[in-house]
Formats: sequence, C-alpha cells, structure tokens
Amino acid sequence: MGSIILRAVLVLLSILYGSSVRPIRLEPLDLTGLAIGAGVAAAIIALEYLLRGKDLNILLGGLAGLLLGGASAGVVVALLPLEGLTEVPAFALRGFLFLLFGYTGLAIGAARGERFTLAGLRSAWTEGGQKRNYKILDTSVIIDGRIADVCETGFLDGTLVVPQFVLRELQYIADSQDSLKRNRGRKGLDILQRIKKGPEVKVIISEADFPDIKDVDMKLIELAKQLNGKIITNDFNLNKVAELRGVQVLNINVLANSLKPVVLPGEAMKVFILKEGKEPNQGVGYLDDGTMVVVDNAKRHIGRNIDITVTSVLQTTAGKMFFGKSDTVEEAAPIEQRPRRTGP
Repeated sequence: MGSIILRAVLVLLSILYGSSVRPIRLEPLDLTGLAIGAGVAAAIIALEYLLRGKDLNILLGGLAGLLLGGASAGVVVALLPLEGLTEVPAFALRGFLFLLFGYTGLAIGAARGERFTLAGLRSAWTEGGQKRNYKILDTSVIIDGRIADVCETGFLDGTLVVPQFVLRELQYIADSQDSLKRNRGRKGLDILQRIKKGPEVKVIISEADFPDIKDVDMKLIELAKQLNGKIITNDFNLNKVAELRGVQVLNINVLANSLKPVVLPGEAMKVFILKEGKEPNQGVGYLDDGTMVVVDNAKRHIGRNIDITVTSVLQTTAGKMFFGKSDTVEEAAPIEQRPRRTGP
C-alpha cells in the first residue's frame, strides 16, 4: 500500500514538473506538459523495476562509475575545442561525450560492483590503497588445530580473517549438550586465542554477514569474493564448491600430505607395530606424521619396534599408505630336550 502511495505522489510531482515546463491549456488544447510529466514518471517507475533485483554493491559500483565517467567527460569537453567544429553542433558533441563516458563508467562500475564494499573501501583507505592478503578461516580448520602450528612456523603471511558467523558457530558447538561436540568447540576457541596471541600473523574479526544466505560455507565464499581473499579449510566439499565459484582455497590436508616423507620401494625403516591388520598375519603401524604402514607377517610383533623393507606405496584421497615386509628374523624355538634311553 505504501509503495502505491509513493508512486502516486511521484506521478503528481512529475505532472507538476511537466506543467511548469509547458503549461497545460484547454483553449487551445495543449497537453504537452502533461505528457512530459507522465513520461518522466513512467521512466522513473520503469527504472525502479529494472533495478529492484540488483544487489546494492552493483548499484553502488554503477553509480560510482557513472560519476567518474561524467567527470572524465567534463574534462575532455573542457580541453577539446568543440566550438571550432562547424560540421557538428557543439552541444551535440558534448551530449555524445557525456553519454559515451557516462555509459562506459556505468557498465564498468556495475560489472565490478561485487568488490565495491564498505570493507574494501575501509581497507583501501587504511592501507593506502595497497592490496591486502586476506586468508579466511572456516570452522573445521579452527577446530582441527594444525593451523596454529602452521602460523607459528612463519610460513603463513598476510591477515587471517575470522568471520563473526564462524565465531557464532563455534560458540554454538561449545555450548552443545553433547560432550564430544562441546570439547571440540572449546578446543576451537582455544586455538583462536593461541593464534591471536602469537606475533606471527595478524588476526581480525570480520563483522560482515549475509542474512539472505543460511549456509555457512556459502557465506565464507561470498566473503572471500568481497575481500578477494582465500579460504583456509580442511573440508573437502567446501574446497570443491569454492573452486567452482572461482575462490582460491588453501587446504590443510593437502599441505600435510605434501610434507610427508618420500619413501621409495626397497628403502628400510623402523616401525612400531600397533595392531593387527585386516589380512591374516598382517601388522599395522604408523609413522610420526600419522602415515599408515601395513607389514606382512608382522602380527607376532605387535607391541614391538621392528625393521621393515618398503615394498610399495599407495596414494589415496586421505594420503599415502606404505606396505612392507618384516626384516626381523624370528628366533627359532628351542627343541624340547628328552631324556635318553639307556636301556632296551
């Protein structure tokens, strides 16, 4: 109802404007002013419907581009001797230049509107226009905890961004009735405190939110687009979706797999056999970085460190697996001594 009243007021004001440009006369009949006012009102309402579905960032970007294009056209008009051109009227050239530069600025500004945000303007102002290297943390990588170790090594540069909606999710997990979830949430909050207290990287809390988007992963992707940053995660699904949407991802699991030792078949190593394998007489051990080692004929060595020879290496989605055989020689069991018979 309110929008109808506003449009009625707009039409009335437009008719008054048209009648001031060209007064309405009954004798002789002249309704030119009325037509001008109605045309202006129709154009404004049509523009409203056209822009209604557009994002605010696109509208702001288009407006900024239009203003810059108009300013550029004003400079060109002031510098060029348009009055000396006799073939084309000077006012027509001025209108053409303003139309050309204005439309070009509007189109470029609307196309780049996704980056036209208050956060981007604030960072450009505070950093003197220099590009910031933003890396956005998701909930899973915070709870995982290895990101704190990576930060302390000094290999990670730039600014770590923790969105407010990620903090809310951590808080929700930490307040869960389930003890396992509660411990994971509290661990994530402790990891954040550890990273923030460290001098290696700068950590900021982003207040940006997207009320129209319910999924946290999609919010992370939209924030990464706005900040032109990267997402740090260990979530396989988020990794794939972000890559499809053109957002760069730093996956902690990929980093961990790339840092595992390179072992070739035939090399020797020492492994602690922890448990029994799936196949008969197999033993399973783990290296210091968590890599699984499956050893044939090692079931009898459970609970011991043994020397093995690597026979093959298998690359899986979860990482590498080593297969080997035991080099430990099994001591022969002593032969039971029986008493000699001295008689028949």
